[in-house]
Amino acid sequence: MRYILALDAGTSSARAALYDAEARRLVLEAVPVERRFPQPGWVEQDPEEIWQAQFAAASKALARMGADWKQLAAIGITNQRETVIVWDRRTGHPVAPAIVWQCRRTAEFCEALRQSDQAARITELTGLVVDAYFSASKLWWILRHVPGARERAEAGELAFGTVDTWLVWKLTRGRNHVTDLTNASRTMLMNLNTGAWDPELLNLFDVPACLLPEIVDSSKVVGVTSGEVCGAEVPIGGIAGDQQAALFGQACLWPGMSKNTYGTGCFLLAHTGDQPVTSGNRLLATRAANLPGEKRFALEGSIFIAGAAIQWLRDQVGLLASAAESAAIAQSVRSNGGVYFVPAFVGLGAPYWDPHARGLITGLTQGTTRGHLVRAALESIAYQTRDLIEAIEGDIGRRISELRVDGGAAANDFLLQFQADILGRPVVRPADIETTALGAAYLAGLAVGFWKDLDEIQRRWKVDRVFEPSLGEAEREELYAGWKQAVARCLTR
Repeated sequence: MRYILALDAGTSSARAALYDAEARRLVLEAVPVERRFPQPGWVEQDPEEIWQAQFAAASKALARMGADWKQLAAIGITNQRETVIVWDRRTGHPVAPAIVWQCRRTAEFCEALRQSDQAARITELTGLVVDAYFSASKLWWILRHVPGARERAEAGELAFGTVDTWLVWKLTRGRNHVTDLTNASRTMLMNLNTGAWDPELLNLFDVPACLLPEIVDSSKVVGVTSGEVCGAEVPIGGIAGDQQAALFGQACLWPGMSKNTYGTGCFLLAHTGDQPVTSGNRLLATRAANLPGEKRFALEGSIFIAGAAIQWLRDQVGLLASAAESAAIAQSVRSNGGVYFVPAFVGLGAPYWDPHARGLITGLTQGTTRGHLVRAALESIAYQTRDLIEAIEGDIGRRISELRVDGGAAANDFLLQFQADILGRPVVRPADIETTALGAAYLAGLAVGFWKDLDEIQRRWKVDRVFEPSLGEAEREELYAGWKQAVARCLTR
């Protein structure tokens, strides 16, 4: 047997999945990765722990199949985006903790930049809005605050990368320093149209060009694993940021198709074809995963806190023993009882982009129960998704007829039914909700001929269940109006 191995380096865990020629997921292994919060609003991880967890997950997956690295046709990598790692090129040791995409330590710097004349130019070049979410300000912070980092970077001694770049470096023992177009487009250092690092942006963020990886296509053999690391030389054939990988895994390959991934955060992407769409609703224009010679773009809305709100109720508040029981607890009450939960723990993302907003729960009475609070948390994910759908439809000038969904929380039937109800259109769950890993596998498999073409990828996409809307329009709009009122109370601008 020959397999494709997908490495899925997420925010809270490193996962590895094996696929056969029929694109069936045969095994999935996960190893937790700790996040650290050294100051309010700061989020860090240990880059070595990310690597070790990812390698351990891959080793466990192969062991469960009774296989080894020699049986792999290719490896695909997908990853949490925007997270910044800087390391010593000679030793491979990180010079600082990884600054995670959720981290807000550069919010004040970005706020000043957003108020400057340069903000519009940054958006014009990158398709992004100025925010601490993206990599550029994180890299700026490391070069400014880690002793000696600036001098060493200018001397060519250091390397920068997002998590994909770090994993490729480790797998190849430093032979390959690369990132793909999807990840590069999230750094705020790449020109969205040219697909190259932009000198104007590097100058603005004071980033030496010698730090940066080579930008490559998403589906292309970019190197092989080191035999000393893996025991075999395996082609690394696919790289894509997690959300673009999920778009590809959902077979959203043509303009107007959209997907939403429910994970720690929540990310809705709509394919816009071979041209970027300039958003009038503060959404992000970004690169979609591409085959060699192609230009593919998407519009994206990013929700910072989705499944993390349920984790908070479980771990910090103690209302849940497990995330899996949230659906049953939410259904123990007939409605939200007027309770709304805005989970702005690290500010609000699209379409609000308010880094100083903080979470609130409104509508509490003496009759409020655990069920109302859990239900409000789940409903908040669906409300935020509607915010994005309306913004995307306004930008592309067409109605999105259905929403394909994936990610861990897509297993929650209550959430998906409420999502369909509040959107007023079908929500489609695929047979395999781990479409982030599947997308990485497809990209790698296409690069080495394991699968033939995009038509084959489209044929392999299968539906598990379609959730049809059941709410009347009046009730739907009344519920959504309550959400908008709750959001207005926590906005700071």
